[in-house]
Amino acid sequence: MTTTAPAPHGPRRARRRGGTGPAGLYLATGVAALLFLVPFYLILRNALMTDAEITGEDWKWFPADVRWGNVTEPFADPSVDFARALGNSAVVGVLHTAGTLLVCSLAGYGLARIPYRHAQKVFYAVLVTLMVPTAVTFVPSFVLVSSLGWVDTYRGLIVPGLFSGFTCFLFRQYFLGFPKELEEAARVDGLGHWGAYWRVVVPNSLNFFAAMATITFISGWNSFLWPLVIGQDPSSWTVQVALSSYMTNQTVNFHLIFMATAMSVLPLVFVFLFLQRWLVQGIAQTGIKG
Repeated sequence: MTTTAPAPHGPRRARRRGGTGPAGLYLATGVAALLFLVPFYLILRNALMTDAEITGEDWKWFPADVRWGNVTEPFADPSVDFARALGNSAVVGVLHTAGTLLVCSLAGYGLARIPYRHAQKVFYAVLVTLMVPTAVTFVPSFVLVSSLGWVDTYRGLIVPGLFSGFTCFLFRQYFLGFPKELEEAARVDGLGHWGAYWRVVVPNSLNFFAAMATITFISGWNSFLWPLVIGQDPSSWTVQVALSSYMTNQTVNFHLIFMATAMSVLPLVFVFLFLQRWLVQGIAQTGIKG
């Protein structure tokens, strides 16, 4: 009589095949987090040092004497109104975000829900705009803005960038998966496309709108080339343009640059930390795989 050996325990066999398990995942996540935090550490470290310590031959993990007085230097510099630059960036970022969400969400909703003969052609035209390099449209956009007299104005900084083909595409993908039953119920109550969009779709899509707001605000805040060209007067500089003015052919004030950079990054950190869960959830709801 022959006996067969018992089969290996299922979970143990699965554990052997599954690799390192949770410990390996936590280790990889920890390493990735450390690499992600290295730039922030360097910015904060250099912001609280002297120029001699930053450029010295000996590496120092932390400043020997923390210079908290560096915090006020960007606001005391007579050559750059850094407080006004922060305010300009805040105004541009908020208005650019609100306008982009309104324009692109309406365009995406129309492409996803309003049937008409040329809807597919319009959608393809939007996709084509994603393939056009920014350098191709930069000069014509500046000529148009200049002819309208919008140089050194918030209109010139905000209006040309209100439409984004990529954001419109994401909104269309999201609205394609939005429950049609809610809109049909709204139409039974006598609402048209605009009423269904504003009173039904938007209130039930706040998570996705928050995700798009995060991406759009960060993009608007970090914009440099267009504000540099349009904001020719120092009073209309954004924070990114103000940062570039600290580096000249004659002098480079390292600790001042790093301290101003830390202050310019702080609003983005707060926005990201506050809206990060909606950012991940909103991107997942677009229907994009991979």
